[in-house]
Parts: sequence; structure tokens; C-alpha cells
Amino acid sequence: MPKSKRSKLVSLTKVSKKTREHKNALLAEVQQNAEKWKYCWLFEVGAMRNTHLKTVRNLWKDSARIFFGRAAVMAKALGTTPEEEHRPGQHKLAQQIKGQVGLLFTDTEPQEVIEWFDDFRQADFARSGNLASRTITLPVGPVMRVHSDPPEPFPHNEDPQLRKLGLTTTMKRGVPTLEAPHQVCEKGKTLTSEQAQLLKLIGEKMVIFQVALLARWDSATGLVTQTEGGGFSAEHVVGEGEAEDEQMDEE
Repeated sequence: MPKSKRSKLVSLTKVSKKTREHKNALLAEVQQNAEKWKYCWLFEVGAMRNTHLKTVRNLWKDSARIFFGRAAVMAKALGTTPEEEHRPGQHKLAQQIKGQVGLLFTDTEPQEVIEWFDDFRQADFARSGNLASRTITLPVGPVMRVHSDPPEPFPHNEDPQLRKLGLTTTMKRGVPTLEAPHQVCEKGKTLTSEQAQLLKLIGEKMVIFQVALLARWDSATGLVTQTEGGGFSAEHVVGEGEAEDEQMDEE
């Protein structure tokens, strides 16, 4: 009788060995870049989206190297104590590597880096756990897709989904229609899963993907400089669990 695939054993020693080798390779790569570039920036991301982070990677691929995720590995690579630091002064930066943060290695001068990231913002759809940035109320009449140009009503076959997300609709000429205004969300309130899904369906973007520069290490002096006004409030980061742990070394 052939063995069931469900009873197949997986060697945990092989898995752990592969993971350990992968971490060691990442650690070495962070250290190599710490030796190559003039500056090392610590950053965090608001409204994390892999798509937008990859855009940042691509735009900086010729003049920087970016690592994101695996905070413990990045901190260990730089060294969290004066005795362990890879290069002079890096332990002061490594001690700040906590949570979903990343490292940007570059030779580009600080003011240019600051100005570039101040300007780079990408609107996106909110997720469950985000705070509503504004109150959205759907008016009486056909339920419209606001992201269409021009806006167009939802087709009849999407009416069940709209109802599932809390809308009380009736069909008029084959179009899902509201007989009374419907408040989707209220400014400042935490979004539920249903509210986030409905906002995405109608095309309302409520969050901004943005990179906040927290601190900078300078290879010439070994000094770590905190970025004025760097960092996001907790609600700007909450609910965006898309860490690129397995792709932190992606070019």
C-alpha cells in the first residue's frame, strides 16, 4: 500500500539549517554594504505595501541598496554594542532597529535623500485596523465606482457583494441603488474589515504609503544623526503587515 502524502515527515533540522544559512547570508550582505556606502539610513514605512516599496527599490537601484524586514538580523549585522559594532558608531543605529524598519545604504548626500523621500507618496486603499481619514457617505441613488473615469454604477451581479458589506440596496433598471444615504465610515474611527472592503470596491483611497527617515549613520565620522520630525504615529503604521522578510536583500 503506498504511503499517504499526508503522513510525509519533514526534517526540522534541514529547515532550521536552511533558515540559519539564509540569515547568515543576509547578515554578511548587510555588512558588505555597510563597508561599501558612505551613509546608512534607518527608515520605517507608513501604510506598507510591497508594490510601492518595490517602486522605491527600482528608483534607487543604481545609487543605493535597500534592506527591509528581519530587524534582528540587520541589528546583529551592524552590532548593537561598541564591542560588536561592524564599523565605528554603527551600534547607535543598530540599537534603534526594532519593528518594521529598513536600512538604506547610499552615497547620495543627506539633503537630497531627505527631499526625495519627503516628496514620494503613494495613495492606496485602507485596511482593517487603519483609521478613517475622512467620513464617507454614499448618497441616495445608484452605487457608484468613484475610481472609474467617469464614475460608473456597479453592475447587477455585484449587488450580493454590496449587500454582504452592509449596503441596503434595491435593483432599479439592473443597477444596485440606495433608497437612503449610507455612511461607510466616520473620520477618526477604526475601520472594520467590511468597511475596508467596501471602500476598496467603490474606489476610495484613504492611506498614504510613505517612507519616514529616522536616523543616519555617517561613515566619515561614525556619528548617528536623528532625523528631525522622523517617524509615524502608531495608527499610521497599524494593520499593514506586509514585511518583506524573505526579500529584504532584493535588488
